[in-house]
Amino acid sequence: MDAVNTSTLTVRPLRDGAALPLLVEAAAGTVPSLIEALPEIREVADRHLLGHGGLLFRGFALDGAAAFQGFAAGFGHPLLTYEFGSTPRSKVTQGVYTSTEYPPHQHIPLHNEQAYTRDWPMKIWFYCQQAAPEGGETPIADSRAIYRDMPEALRDRFADKGLMYVRNYGNGLDVSWQQVFDTESRDVVEAYCRRHGIECEWKQDGELRTRQVCQGAMAHPVTGEMVWFNQAHLFHVSNLEPEVRATLLELVDEPDLPRNVYYGDGSAIEDEALEVVRGVLEAHKVTFPWRSGDVVMLDNMLTAHARAPFKGPRKVIVAMAEAHGLR
Repeated sequence: MDAVNTSTLTVRPLRDGAALPLLVEAAAGTVPSLIEALPEIREVADRHLLGHGGLLFRGFALDGAAAFQGFAAGFGHPLLTYEFGSTPRSKVTQGVYTSTEYPPHQHIPLHNEQAYTRDWPMKIWFYCQQAAPEGGETPIADSRAIYRDMPEALRDRFADKGLMYVRNYGNGLDVSWQQVFDTESRDVVEAYCRRHGIECEWKQDGELRTRQVCQGAMAHPVTGEMVWFNQAHLFHVSNLEPEVRATLLELVDEPDLPRNVYYGDGSAIEDEALEVVRGVLEAHKVTFPWRSGDVVMLDNMLTAHARAPFKGPRKVIVAMAEAHGLR
């Protein structure tokens, strides 16, 4: 699309010839707050988010986590809590969390938020309060294009069979069930699992195992377009470095791995299939440097996100809204 100018906004692709992300900037010579510009920004999001999948707001003023909370909530849906999370995060304020707290040297592959469950947010925002001096980008990718480029047999197998995610919590190997479910009560955990179609099992050591069969690909509820929507490549044991994988399997049997994933019928997913998946994801990755003050808004089903390794201080916080899922 060509650039669109209004009295306060300029809207254009960040890069020529690339639809993702769409850059929304304050008009030259102005630095309005995102809150002040919200009515016009909502109109831009309504017009363009479903087509492009992601918007980058740049050159606006935004004063901290509370203002970010107000901006994200201003799109009309209550902000969500981070329920049944798979990675460590900390709550910043109501509905706002740190981005995944993995060590800076680690790369987090492309994924759609909470696509390993049957419940997920449709919208997700990232606010870069402090850009890392080196690295630390949040790459993104078009989940529609990823679906189209998956080999047809593999794509159909994931879509038809679905995926069974198996998680074993705690034991110093992964996040504890108390943190994931934000409770010390087994009864609360069991009630949550019943509501969400999760099979749960208390093991002899007192720790928890869960299983849930989820989607491998599905149609977007508004556009009807098929999207690649799962986290098999993250949960599968093949995502581990060979040395780490070997060490873990010396410590625990495969059913007790902190996390793993199978086809929905319980059969093994081939390592080779997931290498193909990772290759397609990598081919569609779009990377751009953060600037402090940037905010990215994604349709979580249409656009996947990742995190690049970084050096130095970095602060990116996250909000999610518009719950959607399968029952």
